[in-house]
This record gives sequence, C-alpha cells and structure tokens, in this order.
Amino acid sequence: MYTVDELNERLIDLSFAEDIGDGDHTTLCCIPADSMGESKLLIKEEGIFAGIEIAKQVFHRFDPTMEIEVYIEDGAHVKPGDIVMSVKGKEQSLLQTERLMLNILQRMSGIATMTHKYQQALIDAGTKTRVLDTRKTTPGMRMLEKEAVKIGGGMNHRIGLFDMILLKDNHIDFCGGVHNAISRAKQYCKDHGKDLKIECEVRNWKELEEALAEGCDRIMFDNFTPEDTKKAVELVAGRAETESSGGITFETMIPYAKAGVDFISFGALTHSVKGLDMSFKAAGSDKLIIK
Repeated sequence: MYTVDELNERLIDLSFAEDIGDGDHTTLCCIPADSMGESKLLIKEEGIFAGIEIAKQVFHRFDPTMEIEVYIEDGAHVKPGDIVMSVKGKEQSLLQTERLMLNILQRMSGIATMTHKYQQALIDAGTKTRVLDTRKTTPGMRMLEKEAVKIGGGMNHRIGLFDMILLKDNHIDFCGGVHNAISRAKQYCKDHGKDLKIECEVRNWKELEEALAEGCDRIMFDNFTPEDTKKAVELVAGRAETESSGGITFETMIPYAKAGVDFISFGALTHSVKGLDMSFKAAGSDKLIIK
C-alpha cells in the first residue's frame, strides 16, 4: 500500500510524462538553458487558497534548484491581486512546471472554496452539522482533493475502500438485508483483526430499525426527506452517528442540517467544482497588476 507522499509523487511523475513527453519543444527552441528568471503566482478570483505544499513538490521534483518564497499559506482567504508565492530558477524550469502546478492549485483551491461556502452556511444557520466529501474524486488526485476539503473546513468521509466499512444499497441487497450485512461486517473485522468503523446506509424505516438492532458506528439516511430525517435522528437518539446523503445540494441542505444530522455528504465538492482562477506570470509583467 502506497503512502500519501508516494501517491502524490507518482501523480506528479505521470503528469509530467503526459505533458512534456520527449520535450517541451516550444520552450527548448527559444529559451537558453542557462537563462534565469522569476515568476509569481497571481490570484485572479476571490476564494480559499489550497495546495502550497504540493506546489513545492511539483517544482522541486522537476528541478531541485528552484527557490520558492511563500507569502500566503493554505486556508487563507484570497482576493484578486494577491501574490501567493514567487519562484526563482531556470526559465526553462519555470515554464515547464507552470501548467501542472496551476492545474493542481486551481482545482484544490476551487474545492477548498466550495467546501468553505457549504460549511460556513451550515454554521451561519446555527447547526453543528459537518460537511463530508465522498469517493467521487478525480482518478489519481484523491489525496490532494480530500486534503483540499479539509483545508476548506470540511471533513473526509473515508479515503478509500480500505479505511472504513460502508454498507451501501448494493451490499445490503446482495447480502439479503441489513441484518446480514452488519453481522457479516462485524465478523469479518473480528476474523481479520481489523478495527474499522462500520457505517450502514438505510432506505426506509425497516432498514433503520434493523441497523439500530444490529448496532453500527454511523447510519446514513439515503434520500430521506428533511421531515423523515428529523424523525430518524430522534429514533437513533445518539446510539450512532447520523449522515444524510443523496441528491442534497447547497440550496436544499439547511433543512437536513436543522433536522439534527451529524454529517451531510456532498459528491459535488469534488466532482463538479470550478477551479479558482489564478496565473503564473514572469516577474515584471504588467499582467501582475490587477486593474
């Protein structure tokens, strides 16, 4: 099993391989190998910045001699005209790392910005409900996207299939019901020496009663109405954590939160996010000035 750092390193290597191929011929044809320069990361849209550590990895994995000075850290609220960092080094290196660095930072900052918007709205509504992400992430970028959710103030649901048991509708149907699914999950953990949290999705009152009877760490209410969610939370009565899921949006989430669930999960945080606008400009460029 790879570590987070190893996964990110593999992502960077693969990304450079697909972008540069046998050479950045545009840069190589017009920029001398010994030319030195400086570029700055310019914010062009208001939001929450995320990704400074992976940006450093991108630069240093490509060219360890690049010098980075950071002015704004992860989680900061940024606005048009802000300069996040400056990077000095070979102009060829600055040009060849630009797109990968921007692709990652724009996406991470977009996720952090959306997460912050959702979580702050729940706080402003007077609820204690926390925002959760899902596994609906960009292949290869899961670690970075989930890190961006945390930077934005949300929480990670589970990283993958290995760090939590989540019994969903198909698992339950294949097992022949909630009772069988939860009991098998508990026996599996016992047999394999696994200390994993068990969450069970329920679609109706019968499944909810079975989940409560069997006992699990968290119960997910799938496509419940806000009214039914309130009744379900009251029925659970603190015996398990509670989560709402299934088609809930920013516009419809407040009634679910006010129903008392501990968490609401949103696939949109990572599968439908818009990147935060920013650019990487040569120092001295008039494009560094936002008018």
